[in-house]
Amino acid sequence: MATGVFGEEIAAHYEAWYETPQGRQADQQEKSLLRWLMGLFPGVRTVLEVGCGTGHFTRWLRDEGFWVVGLDLSAPMLAQARALDGLPLVRGDAHRLPFADGAVDLVVLITTLEFLTRPREALAEALRVARRGLVLGVLNLWSPLGLARRVGGLFRPSVYSAARFYSVWELQRLVRSVAGLRATVIWRTTIFPQGIPRRPSSLPWGGFIGMAVWRSG
Repeated sequence: MATGVFGEEIAAHYEAWYETPQGRQADQQEKSLLRWLMGLFPGVRTVLEVGCGTGHFTRWLRDEGFWVVGLDLSAPMLAQARALDGLPLVRGDAHRLPFADGAVDLVVLITTLEFLTRPREALAEALRVARRGLVLGVLNLWSPLGLARRVGGLFRPSVYSAARFYSVWELQRLVRSVAGLRATVIWRTTIFPQGIPRRPSSLPWGGFIGMAVWRSG
């Protein structure tokens, strides 16, 4: 993540959003989808979360039973993560991961690609470090939630003003451009409006895209 985007002011209030009604609903749905995706990789033990921020999902992954380390470029976000819990954390650049080839079973990027200047390089690095594959969580360009965030950013600058949202198809093209056309890619979406089923969906306009990636042999 870009340090200039995730400075001290945003870091100090980032976790508070998860305590709002909208934040709790989004968190529940995202974790349900991510849990389903993680289940596609049986036997995984070690996980690197790139762009971990305040460690919100890093803590959850640990509580799910994985040995996990979080990495982020933003010192203020990592300071918040350390204050909240004693997680294994590394300050580093997603474009140049300070880990050996195949260092972990799985690399996870959750709302991270949207804020990276060179997403293809970051994906290539993630694939280099991962033995089994990747799990991505990305904000959906073609969703009511994504549209509301983009329009809102025109009138009141927010962290989303600096984000590059992706559609399901754009994300697949990006992934395959790095992992290869024969890569196995499975996706689902979540965070639908109230009253629509909250389980992971194969409809392409949910607010949050979850994607599992296996590189071709």
